[in-house]
Order: sequence, then C-alpha cells, then structure tokens
Amino acid sequence: MVLDVAPVTIGSNVLFGPSVQICTATHPISAAERRTGLESAKPITIGSDVWVGGGAIICPGVNIGDRAVIGAGSVVTRDIPSDVVAAGNPARIIRALPAEAGEGKREQTTFL
Repeated sequence: MVLDVAPVTIGSNVLFGPSVQICTATHPISAAERRTGLESAKPITIGSDVWVGGGAIICPGVNIGDRAVIGAGSVVTRDIPSDVVAAGNPARIIRALPAEAGEGKREQTTFL
C-alpha cells in the first residue's frame, strides 16, 4: 500500500513483501488541530536493491539507503543508511552488510 500524498521515490531492483505500507501522510499531534482536517506529508525515498520484508511500515519522511534490508513487521520511523539490516519497532540497525563489488548508481522511479 502506498499512501502518496507526497512523492515516493523507489530505486531499481527493490523487493517488497506482502502488506508493506509506505505512508507519506502525517497529521498534527494536537487533537484540536486534527479536528480542523489539517494534513501534511513528507516524501519517502527508497534506494536501489532494497528488500522490505512483509508487513513493514515506512513512515513519513524516511529515506532508506541502497542495498538495505528491512525486517518483516518493522516500523521504520527514521532514516536507514545503505548496506545495513534494520528491524524492530521502531526499526534499528541490527548489523552492517558487506559492500558488494561493482555497485553503481541506478535509475529511480518517482510515483506522485
């Protein structure tokens, strides 16, 4: 599911498990402000060669670096750098991944 009130940019060769949620929309913390219908959004960027496990939720404004792996069921609330495994609620870096030879910049697609 992609809730794309703001741009969502997804790199090449990205794998998504079932029931992944990519949510750019956000709302005020104040109930009085929410009652006015105020809504905003923050873009999400997912790099190339990323694997997002089933049921993961990617929150507004998050950037996920190239070749990162997001564990199933994770809630990604902050940026995740390239070449790491991140998992949990909230997602945190579990370990670094070894660099792969010959990796270069790849084309990205933006959904508006």
